[in-house]
Amino acid sequence: MKHAVWLRNDLRLDDNPALYQACRHNCPVVAIYTITPEQWQIHGEARAKIGFRQDLLNNLVEPLAALGIPLEVISSPGFGTLPTDLATLCSQLNVTQLWYNQEVPLDEINRDYAVSQTLWQQGIKCTPTLNDFLVPPDQLRTGQGGYYKVFTPWYRAWLKHLGQHSPMPLPIPEPLESGVVNLQSNNSMGTVACEFPGTEPYRDDLWPASENIARQRLRDFVEQRAIDYSERRDYPAVNGTSTLSPYLASGVLGVRRCLQLIQQEAAFNGQTWQDSVWLRELAWREFYRYLMLYFPQLSRLQPFRPETQFIQWEHDAGQIQAWQHGNTGYPIVDAAMRQLNRTGWMHNRLRMISASFYTKLMLHHWHGGEAYFMSRLLDGDFASNNGGWQWSASTGCDASPWFRVFNPTRQSEKFDPDGTFIRRFIPELAKLDRRSIHNPSSSQRQVCGYPEPVIDYREARERVLRRFKALAELNKA
Repeated sequence: MKHAVWLRNDLRLDDNPALYQACRHNCPVVAIYTITPEQWQIHGEARAKIGFRQDLLNNLVEPLAALGIPLEVISSPGFGTLPTDLATLCSQLNVTQLWYNQEVPLDEINRDYAVSQTLWQQGIKCTPTLNDFLVPPDQLRTGQGGYYKVFTPWYRAWLKHLGQHSPMPLPIPEPLESGVVNLQSNNSMGTVACEFPGTEPYRDDLWPASENIARQRLRDFVEQRAIDYSERRDYPAVNGTSTLSPYLASGVLGVRRCLQLIQQEAAFNGQTWQDSVWLRELAWREFYRYLMLYFPQLSRLQPFRPETQFIQWEHDAGQIQAWQHGNTGYPIVDAAMRQLNRTGWMHNRLRMISASFYTKLMLHHWHGGEAYFMSRLLDGDFASNNGGWQWSASTGCDASPWFRVFNPTRQSEKFDPDGTFIRRFIPELAKLDRRSIHNPSSSQRQVCGYPEPVIDYREARERVLRRFKALAELNKA
């Protein structure tokens, strides 16, 4: 008897339900990772994120070996061929049971079903485990028995359930008695570096591909900076957020470990853990996964509010290119996009400003912005990215009201008052004073070599309000 754990978006030893359960049966265990380059391309995965994932996997080889677990890596073009390829490997390894952590996008759900059916035909049992939910999603229903569609009542029910059933993180498994893995064995990846196709360099100076470093950064944030999170999180020039999202998106950190540290720190400071503002942000992440699980149209790139599919969107290739490259003529938007392109990450307040600019002021379909973010983000998470873009476009569940349109200049003055962040990413504007830097005059733009705005804010705002108002009146008719 041999068990296998199929690693996907859960590249960690700590608090890994599938790994933990696979190691509890006094039998040999093998870890399996499947490379699916064509599927990554279809899903628009960022090349930098693929490179990050590659290094995370390579850095997991020796820790797994220390537990007596070899790592097998196979390549399959996409999800269509994966069930047969995985079944062949499991048969070769004499695997009798395959463990894996569930994922919520529809393609991944269908993939797992196809794998389980193929392996079942060969007498191999598949056992999924709940991974990235603090509260089992089927435990959260409305009073009428349906699924929540608004965050606030869902969040109240979520907190209530957590207060009654607070999940504890699972420890790293004990080393198996079946023996120490020979890293030079032909049956394991060994010390040979695994290379993924289609990678790009990522900012490993900002996010080292290390589970130990990720866990230490989590502890440091919760113990040192989370207390000021609510006051500092909206200001991109200060180190006010956790910047842990790349680790959460690739499963280097488990959300139960995050909750445990939040609760421990609150108890130490005599506070109520339910009041944690950072916990609320983790809840938004879980809410978007909950929605994607129960409303599969989201995985098909459909709007949550079906009536919004009739919005008349614009398409201006020049504007889109200017937005992507950080040359819209709106400094805070351009600084945000240059941060994304340079680091593979963007501050959350800036994500809202940039997405609002794209969908409301340029009036471009949210599909394009969502796809561009996924193509660049090191922390690209399908559910969260989709939820955020639909929120900004007013097409999603519990979305921003259609009449709310961010004024990028006001947002800039409020959240980057001295222009510190703008100067960091738009050096051509560095010498402007703290007032002018948010909206330079034409002469200042000419001297600095900075473009004129691609849209007029007032005209663009009036246009989007007309479009959404016409849609609202149509739905009333």
